[in-house]
Amino acid sequence: MLQPKRTKYRKVQKGKMKGNSMRGAEIAFGTFALKSMETVWMTGRQIEAARVALNRHMKREGQVWIRIFPDKPITKKPAEVRMGKGKGNPEYWAAIVKPGRILFEIDGVSLAIAKEAMRLAAQKLPVKTKFMVRADYSE
Repeated sequence: MLQPKRTKYRKVQKGKMKGNSMRGAEIAFGTFALKSMETVWMTGRQIEAARVALNRHMKREGQVWIRIFPDKPITKKPAEVRMGKGKGNPEYWAAIVKPGRILFEIDGVSLAIAKEAMRLAAQKLPVKTKFMVRADYSE
């Protein structure tokens, strides 16, 4: 599961998730990509589930790049605890995903395999996504 080795602070504030993705919105490494169309906190488990689905369909051919990393600790208080008494303990790690962000990139496989692999990966994710192909791609 993806999570940082160490962080400066154990707990972070919620923050605002407005606007579109400024960085990571272009295909940089692969030929095919999966782009987010919505805003969400994507957990490390969801990213890992999508990666496994992607690799299983590709039968470990080609190469996969994960363009997001869960570096935000999400805290939660235990069940049936009264209000107050501070912030809860970190439960899981999440990546902040905004519209336009490239989530996964793949290379070294055919268009048909790439499209199906990305469809299977997208089913594991909590956002609407779009399949992208590099502009200079030709079969």
